[in-house]
Amino acid sequence: MLMTTRITLAAIAGAHGVRGEVRLKLFTDSLASLSGHDRVLVDGTPRRLLNVGGTPKSPTARIEGVADRSAAEALRGTLIEVERDALPPLDEGEYYHSDLIGLDCVAQDGTPIGSVVAVENFGAGDLLEIEVQGGKKSLIPFKPGIADLADGRILLDPAFLA
Repeated sequence: MLMTTRITLAAIAGAHGVRGEVRLKLFTDSLASLSGHDRVLVDGTPRRLLNVGGTPKSPTARIEGVADRSAAEALRGTLIEVERDALPPLDEGEYYHSDLIGLDCVAQDGTPIGSVVAVENFGAGDLLEIEVQGGKKSLIPFKPGIADLADGRILLDPAFLA
């Protein structure tokens, strides 16, 4: 499988208050997943994550070196990442979205179809965005029998391509 060295946990959405806290858009499953990391990369720069708070729908954080609203606003759009090896090991059948991006997609008989260019989740489960040969893109449910992860590639049922 394609492995990236950095994994994005959140993006800074703007300032929260006047003391340097930032509002976050989480890409993890919970606040605890982010708060479990003492050291993170903010725009590629190592920083300590001093506090993670707020609610699951409105998460906030305090980051080392960000002491006022102006500094927090300057980070709007910045990514909060960790090195891949800072993440917990995966159980059988689990995956990180970043591991799926770039995987080849083939039909059950091995016929090449395209590759995974993104993974989306709008609340009803993961969807793979597949770019088929020729450049057209389709969203496919990442469900057994429709799209299966096997041997470092995605086996697709072509009937689900739009």
